[in-house]
Amino acid sequence: MKKRLLSVLAFALAVSAGAAFVLYQLIASKVSVGASTKPQTVRVFVAAHDLELGALIQEKDIATQEFLMPPAGAIMKKEDILNRGVTTPIHQDATFYEASLAPKGAGAGFASTIPKGMRAFAVHVNDVVGVAGFAVAGMRVDVLVSGSPPGASRETTGAVTRTMLQNIQVLSAGQNYQKDAEGKPVLVQVVNLLVTPAQAEMLNLASEQSIQLVLRNPSDQEVVATDGAATSNLFSGMTIKKAAGPVVMNDQPAPRPRVYAPPAAATAAPVAPARPQTVTIEVFQGSKRTESAFTDPGSATGARQ
Repeated sequence: MKKRLLSVLAFALAVSAGAAFVLYQLIASKVSVGASTKPQTVRVFVAAHDLELGALIQEKDIATQEFLMPPAGAIMKKEDILNRGVTTPIHQDATFYEASLAPKGAGAGFASTIPKGMRAFAVHVNDVVGVAGFAVAGMRVDVLVSGSPPGASRETTGAVTRTMLQNIQVLSAGQNYQKDAEGKPVLVQVVNLLVTPAQAEMLNLASEQSIQLVLRNPSDQEVVATDGAATSNLFSGMTIKKAAGPVVMNDQPAPRPRVYAPPAAATAAPVAPARPQTVTIEVFQGSKRTESAFTDPGSATGARQ
């Protein structure tokens, strides 16, 4: 009986040991397979270093990186990137997009940054007109023109200013259309504006007048309708008399000047005639009291002296 029980126990131990071994082998094989399997990636072309505006992309400017999923719109062929101009600054490790590259065959340089159908118009400016050097590439400006309209009398209306163009992109400023090493704006002498051919014609005529650039937020795309401004409107409501006198503003009457009359000549006041002075004397005789009135004859004489 004991031998039979021991044999059953031995058989059970052998079966359990075999099952544990098989299970261990299965788990180990799956772990090893999972560790050796790498996620599938896609090779994407990126910039090997910072590429400035107008640069021509060469072989040395292109590198590759592995992505689990390629960015939407990224250029996946190297031949579609080589020998194309940069129209928007590209930072290192950034992918290439059609929007940041000039068309094939357009070459490099400043001309390649001009989109098809657009023009670059150069406006000669100073520090004030150029918004103190903040009108750099990529900024948005409005163009104001000041002058005298044809047929208008300058004596009646004065100079007139109107907003001629709005939300115009600045392509470049000065001789160098990049920011300096510290990222500060550079003082400008010439600002190139991105305009349509019709807008370029308007700017050409406006260059004979006075032009002012007004800086705006690049995210503000709204075009505001304005009526312009004239010098005469700045002083509306004010009336100036030509004759010598005070200025009358807001239709209020001018204060009248004060007139001071000359002082009257001093006159002697009449002297009232002096009255004679009366003296009363009381006389007591025992319990009897009597009063007597006397007139001083010298009092009247003394008052008239």
